Amino acid sequence: MKKQLIAGCLILLSSGAFAQWKPAGDKIKTAWAEQINPKSVLPEYPRPLMERADWSNLNGEWEYAITPRGAHEPASFQGTILVPFAVESSLSGVQKEVGDRNELWYKRTFDVPANWKNKNVMLNFGGVDWQTDVFVNDILIGSHKGGFTPFSFDITPYLKGNKGQKLVVRVWDPTDRGFQPHGKQVTRPNGIWYTPVTGIWQTVWMEPVNPTYITNFKAISDIDNNTLNVTVDANNAGAGDIVNVSVFDNGKLVGSAKGLAGKSLRVAVENPKLWSPESPFLYDMKITLSNGSKTLDQVDSYTAMRKISSKRDANGIMRIQLNNKDYFNYGPLDQGWWPDGLYTAPTDEALLYDIKKTKDFGFNMIRKHIKVEPARWYYHCDKEGILVWQDMPSGDLGNAWGPHTYGGGNDKNRSKESVETYYKEWDDIMNFCMSNPCIAVWVPFNEAWGQFDTEKVAEWTKKKDASRLVNPASGGNHRACGDILDLHNYPGPDMFLYDAERVNVLGEYGGIGLALDGHLWANDRNWGYIQFKNSDEVTAEYVKYAKSLENFVKRGFSGAVYTQTTDVEGEVNGLMTYDRKVIKVNEAEVKKANQNVINLLNK
Repeated sequence: MKKQLIAGCLILLSSGAFAQWKPAGDKIKTAWAEQINPKSVLPEYPRPLMERADWSNLNGEWEYAITPRGAHEPASFQGTILVPFAVESSLSGVQKEVGDRNELWYKRTFDVPANWKNKNVMLNFGGVDWQTDVFVNDILIGSHKGGFTPFSFDITPYLKGNKGQKLVVRVWDPTDRGFQPHGKQVTRPNGIWYTPVTGIWQTVWMEPVNPTYITNFKAISDIDNNTLNVTVDANNAGAGDIVNVSVFDNGKLVGSAKGLAGKSLRVAVENPKLWSPESPFLYDMKITLSNGSKTLDQVDSYTAMRKISSKRDANGIMRIQLNNKDYFNYGPLDQGWWPDGLYTAPTDEALLYDIKKTKDFGFNMIRKHIKVEPARWYYHCDKEGILVWQDMPSGDLGNAWGPHTYGGGNDKNRSKESVETYYKEWDDIMNFCMSNPCIAVWVPFNEAWGQFDTEKVAEWTKKKDASRLVNPASGGNHRACGDILDLHNYPGPDMFLYDAERVNVLGEYGGIGLALDGHLWANDRNWGYIQFKNSDEVTAEYVKYAKSLENFVKRGFSGAVYTQTTDVEGEVNGLMTYDRKVIKVNEAEVKKANQNVINLLNK
């Protein structure tokens, strides 16, 4: 549906002495790793919800150095790194640890296209973990804290002509030795904890804009009133600057509205085509900012008409609903890790592959587990048609169960800065994903990992976005708040608690393990909740669990999450191997079992 615009910018390294890029280390890799061209890395436009026609991709080979924290910019760098793959990953070409006592430096030069004259140049980062300082021509022009969401700087005042601009990025990431959200990353990987991800891990790019330009927007559909509510934010918008939102069905204008930036515009969409996993219809959307006859900025986007809610059924059970109909949410726990790129998929095709296979397995949902993906992943979910339960990455005082006497445990020990960081990063994540139709459920906490002030966090999340359900603590220290009670039980399904006032789900179960030689991250420390010897045994156990789950759906579950999509490092409980080269189950039997569960409600 969306056109993909590819633009390039020559990478001019200050030294030609570094060896040509190649993957580092001897760990397993995906087939897509072999397709990487270091001169054209992840060339797709990285922000499909807000696409501009003119842009320049800065991915590729940069220089790097690792220095003690607090040191000045090194006079000479240590080699080249392939951006945007984390320095610990194979695809970076480096595969070195950084740690909390060191900082990671990046350096490159770039040219500004001549036709960008008299434009403001925006430098955009899709994601950098965790604390980032950016220098342009030796001037510190901006800083950012947060490992999971995009950020931008207007670098226009610091440019010198068009050619040979110097760009340096400095990153510090304490991983689990800091209080910041870090998800499954730990300094010493083991079991369910994985390799650290430090530095740039998403696309870096530039684009030209006018001084007055669109910065963000929020689009929330209201199918009960056949309207789409859109709020557009703009930089430097003044008197006479007007926002125009136009919605199209295959090129035909079906709704529009005009107003000021920052105001909620109500776009009427008559006889809307409703989005669902079975029929993921997307409308094209164009947002224009103008003053009189002059267009100041314009972005191409898309949207969908759909509704996520909950309602009591005829038997008195609270159910998740999609488009005002009971809809069982069923999908895998998806951690989004790659053996070669760690946080970063080798190619866009690889990023899409896991989503397509999830649908092939007969699922209609993905729980994105304590990680946030690049914008293109959510675009693929929107386009392919799959619901997403979005977790907040865990952090401070996490990775352990606190006392069940909630209120006298870990939550008391969070510092003010830690609490503020949690809310800021959760706010950024929600803003980032808010306009993606695929998002169905917000999950502020996983189990008791860093869980604190649960009622306040759940209320804050619901107030920020009332159009989705809030799952306050998936498998966590349960509190009577939010929309969902979420149980975890391994290996098989079970319902050991029930809340008559909220939706009940099985947020994790399964974990059926199968270690396959030649496809293992490590040969000496693989595990699953239970282990089997071949595909037939794993499939039989999976189907047995699905049959058991059918009974619990009738008794009250409205959603379930199977662990997990792929193996991850030492975990071998994936439906696929970590390198995605082997599907470990009989796909047809798994799909049939999954559809039997889903069809109990989705008739």
